[in-house]
Amino acid sequence: MVHPALEPYVRAVRANPAPHPSTISIEERRATYRQLAEAIRGEPEPVESVVDGVVALEGRTLSTRLYIPFNDENKALVIYFHGGAFVVGDLETHDGLCRRLSADTRMSFLAIDYRLAPENEFPAGIDDAVDVIRYVKSHLGDYAVPDAELIVMGDSSGGSLVAVAAALTRNEGLGIAAQVIIYPTLGPELLTDSAHTYGVGYMLDLDHLRYDYGQYLGEWSDHTDPRVTPLLFDDLTGAPPAIVVVAECDPLRDEGVAYAGLLEHFGVPVELLEAEGMLHGFLRMGALVPEALEIVDDLAEHMHRCVEIASS
Repeated sequence: MVHPALEPYVRAVRANPAPHPSTISIEERRATYRQLAEAIRGEPEPVESVVDGVVALEGRTLSTRLYIPFNDENKALVIYFHGGAFVVGDLETHDGLCRRLSADTRMSFLAIDYRLAPENEFPAGIDDAVDVIRYVKSHLGDYAVPDAELIVMGDSSGGSLVAVAAALTRNEGLGIAAQVIIYPTLGPELLTDSAHTYGVGYMLDLDHLRYDYGQYLGEWSDHTDPRVTPLLFDDLTGAPPAIVVVAECDPLRDEGVAYAGLLEHFGVPVELLEAEGMLHGFLRMGALVPEALEIVDDLAEHMHRCVEIASS
């Protein structure tokens, strides 16, 4: 059941449905997404400093934004990959969320402006996630204390990138203390009970998401590739400990629950957190619906526990 505080927004979405993404330009979609992010952001959470920078990788340079909170415990650095169905989103659209998470966890956050589709088709985003994690690990002292633990974190499509990157690098000795996967999308063709129940009229329409998968994948037709559908990984042994966050009224809920189960099957420590009554993207709605952030304290506690275990 949708949380009462979110019901007015559900009614508004149903009364004014967004146009199908095929009918508008990608530039217009990105501008609209930024405007929405600004509208729901609220007053920016104060942090000690925000520093824009770049990461120079082979053949490309990605923009970054480092958030250092007041009372930083200097125990961990979080690399953050934003959501946006692989085609929209940037450092600005998730600025409010990164500020809030950094302040609440008392951890520094490094947000990554990875390459988007359709200009950069699969596997560009995955390549960026993997290469950024490797780069930051080898240059950790540039972003945090040299002995800080590393956490990789992302929401929605960013959560998918984190899941894949953590799986692909699990045998590289990167020492990732945790992978934090927030209401992830885990494939273009998955049919679940939550998708059936919440696939239309609950902030995320699956028909729109499937269209965006088409933009993201381009000519890549093998949806059984675990980089496309992480639930099809045949071995996740040795993957970093995971925290998976799902929303009760999200069409992607069951995918996240299933991925937590898959990780657990391969012996990966997993904590599954479900936000009752919440919708896809609820963490970015905290300024409008404070109840949406109630899970953040719980999430921060679990992240700290992962750091303590990794550093012990």
